[in-house]
Amino acid sequence: MVLFIDSNHPVLQQTLEKAGIRCDLNYQWTEEEIASNIHLYEGIVIRSRIKLGKELIDKGTNLKFIARAGAGMENIDIVYAESKGIRCLNSPEGNKDAVAEHAIGMTLCLFNNLCRANQQVRKGEWIREGNRGLELMGKTVGIIGYGNMGTAFARRLKGFAVRVLAYDKYKSGFSDDSVIESNMKTLEEECDLISLHLPLTEETHHLVNDAFFSKFKKPIFLINTARGKIVDTDALVRNLESNKVKGACLDVLEYESGSFENLDASKLPEAFQYLIHSEKVMLSPHIAGWTMESNVKIASVLAAKIIACLKHPA
Repeated sequence: MVLFIDSNHPVLQQTLEKAGIRCDLNYQWTEEEIASNIHLYEGIVIRSRIKLGKELIDKGTNLKFIARAGAGMENIDIVYAESKGIRCLNSPEGNKDAVAEHAIGMTLCLFNNLCRANQQVRKGEWIREGNRGLELMGKTVGIIGYGNMGTAFARRLKGFAVRVLAYDKYKSGFSDDSVIESNMKTLEEECDLISLHLPLTEETHHLVNDAFFSKFKKPIFLINTARGKIVDTDALVRNLESNKVKGACLDVLEYESGSFENLDASKLPEAFQYLIHSEKVMLSPHIAGWTMESNVKIASVLAAKIIACLKHPA
């Protein structure tokens, strides 16, 4: 029996039930209600509404798995769960293509001033020279983190005649016709754009800060479709102001709430005000992986992993 505490595409429930797995949908349960009932279930399916720390995990005495619909796992104490024999499942394969396309779309919009030009034309302004753009062709793109998202992004870049370098602290031997495996020093010396494809961990929190930017030989563009807290926004603004960063595409912000559903405007600092007024910045509300297709694929991928976990436990 599996507990769903967040809504998902119906294909997830349908696929599990077709495999003979009972699903209980309790999207409105409070953390206290989850704690009181979690011992009844072999698995729990979450998104971002609830954090599964040691206390809740301890109460899940029959849990075989914790499954998150999506990529990020920062709201699960993975180390503790796995120490108790609970498998932690996610489905980054489901939205990797959406993230890759979104990152390219944001970059093209920024390079070609499309948002500004669109608004100008709608107001009857026909400004050509002031909207002269940049081409991706010939640029060197650096990817930090070469998992599902980074790999998909590199493959989408193949048609743009760019040079793609990638660095992953925990992965090697991945050079192919899409990417050249590299190191941070080479990225710092040669890249025009940097795209982040990292999970949020203690190690990556504010990884992108003043010290990070200072190491780059050339002014760079920054793309972040990963997690907002990887970037120190104050540092980003300082480097945008100094032109060390020529522009930024941000699908995520460190000011997002844990559930990614809203921003509390009354609590947003001065750095955010700079971002929303700067024409050097492209913003979107954490929707890089949020497509019609990815919604289905995330559910399908996760269903397959859950079925394998219950039918063939490690």
